[in-house]
Amino acid sequence: MTASSVSFPAAVLMGVLGIGWGIYMAMTHDHTTMPAHAHLNLLGWVSLFLIGVFYRLHPALDRSRAALLQVGIWIGATAVMVGGITLIMNESPIGEPIAAVSSIVVLADMLFFGWLVIGNRQAQSGSADMPVAAE
Repeated sequence: MTASSVSFPAAVLMGVLGIGWGIYMAMTHDHTTMPAHAHLNLLGWVSLFLIGVFYRLHPALDRSRAALLQVGIWIGATAVMVGGITLIMNESPIGEPIAAVSSIVVLADMLFFGWLVIGNRQAQSGSADMPVAAE
């Protein structure tokens, strides 16, 4: 199992859910949850697909446990964040801490992804200055 083999189908699933959600909002003329819908599309479909593209272009990293962990965290935290934002938009007070914590997890995971990207670039250039992500 590779990071890209997980990220691509998950991104497509989130994209389909986002499109369905958008159609539902259009049909009901209720756009209350539009911010959650936007987060699902941007983080779940677009960002996750781009993450998968990066990993696919870097096969050694794609096969690493670190990349698989990064993708798994991204998927889980995005789903929880979207749920939290949906609760906020529907005026449920529990949504605020859910969205806040999951937002921090997504940020931390983006930093983790950045570390993997930089570490991979350093490994390809032969520099020993930066740590290389474990495979």
